[in-house]
Amino acid sequence: MNIPLNEMSAVLKEKIKSHQKISMDVKNVGYVMEVGDGIAYAYGPSDAMYGEMLHFESGVTGLALNIEKFGTGIVILGEDRKIKEGDKVYTTGKLLSIPVGDSLLGRVIDPMGNPLDGKGEIKTETTRLVETKASGIIDRDPVKEPLQTGIKAIDSMVPVGRGQRELIIGDRQTGKTAVAVDAILNQKDTDVIPIYVAIGQKRTTIGNVINTLEKYGLMEKTIVVAASASSPTPIQYIAPYSGVSIAEHFMYQGKHVLIIYDDLSKHAVAYRELSLLLRRPSGREAYPGDVFYLHSRLLERAAKLSKNLGGGSITALPIIETQAGDVSAYIPTNVISITDGQIYLDSTLFYRGVRPAVDVGLSVSRVGGNAQTALMKKVSGKLRLDLSQYRELAAFARFGIELDELSQNQLKRGERLVEILKQEQYLPLGTAEMAVAIYAATRGFMDSLPIEKIKWYEKEILRFIKRNEPELWSELSSGNFSDPLEKKLKAVLTRFNEERGE
Repeated sequence: MNIPLNEMSAVLKEKIKSHQKISMDVKNVGYVMEVGDGIAYAYGPSDAMYGEMLHFESGVTGLALNIEKFGTGIVILGEDRKIKEGDKVYTTGKLLSIPVGDSLLGRVIDPMGNPLDGKGEIKTETTRLVETKASGIIDRDPVKEPLQTGIKAIDSMVPVGRGQRELIIGDRQTGKTAVAVDAILNQKDTDVIPIYVAIGQKRTTIGNVINTLEKYGLMEKTIVVAASASSPTPIQYIAPYSGVSIAEHFMYQGKHVLIIYDDLSKHAVAYRELSLLLRRPSGREAYPGDVFYLHSRLLERAAKLSKNLGGGSITALPIIETQAGDVSAYIPTNVISITDGQIYLDSTLFYRGVRPAVDVGLSVSRVGGNAQTALMKKVSGKLRLDLSQYRELAAFARFGIELDELSQNQLKRGERLVEILKQEQYLPLGTAEMAVAIYAATRGFMDSLPIEKIKWYEKEILRFIKRNEPELWSELSSGNFSDPLEKKLKAVLTRFNEERGE
């Protein structure tokens, strides 16, 4: 029987319409060949990208770090015990990202964005890539705006500006974390958002930092990204990148961020461990050849954005631990060459009771006076030179060499400068308070005082000015410093000394 073509066409169309659509879920699949020590080797998946998130069939997430001809080296971001040989691993088409936003303020999270503080789920709809390209030169403004740490020795001689990368370096137990925490505490009444990234630290150390921030009322505006010493190596590796991604979210909103990396020595060790397990060739001190890029791509993300992009900033204070004061070791020299200066904490000074133990000779800020207020720039101009001359004369005096009267006076002045720069932990000072103390010491108003009375003098002169010269104090607090203002300050210091018979 012959069926007309038009009828056959209509029947076929009806059949096609009534036919169920076949849903296709296409996945790029690989198979685990080997697993252990937080690393998995998989045959395939063939389309995996470097830095892509991969999902194992057990539910664990991995990160593709080695893309080889016949397989992929995967860093496991979770429990490797759940993965076994032969398991499937799937591509996701997504690069590693982290939740960001205001809901993270006051929270303690891991580098994947999971809460660690027991305060419940973090609700945020915004995510940001953990690895992103640093902003370009055209997108940046020069570093000119001060970021006050509240520490006399730093704000006067090694100033930090918003958008700067200033390294804190020194041996173990010399007060590196204490300096960083004091810098955070000094942001209490500012518009700066602090982020503290703990990498490979003991849980008790991280807990102490959190307790300090809570005690002084800073935790509510601070974000803590914690990858403790007991965290898997891959988690320690991504911690600083997660921290700076959160910081970038705020920076591109026109806000200012202070981020602490505590510390990058342990970060480099974690990366070395991953590299060796991924069978990459070892280099100097067993670090892989790309270890410089590890920290340069991190620290370059600190910036002061141009006004066209909102004028936000990220100021980075990375911490590096040295061995026996050796700043010429591989990792310290790498980070020194990346940053805009370093605050070197000397163990000898620390054990002598000079705290913070800032070594004037080895500490430097490549931004310099650009990151200081007019007041601090004026009063601290002589400080570094006077201290350097004092250290040189003190070295001669140890050998019993007789010094002339001028040299003896320089020694006395230097001893008082060292004393005035000592500062108790967790007590950051305002610019005006620091400036008055440093001005009085460098201009000779404390020369006749016994060393043990220097701290008393500092407290009394500040109390005297605040109580009796409120207008002068108000002018000093503005950060400006003119010749008439200097004359007023000199007159007040002279009157204070005369009234007390100094």
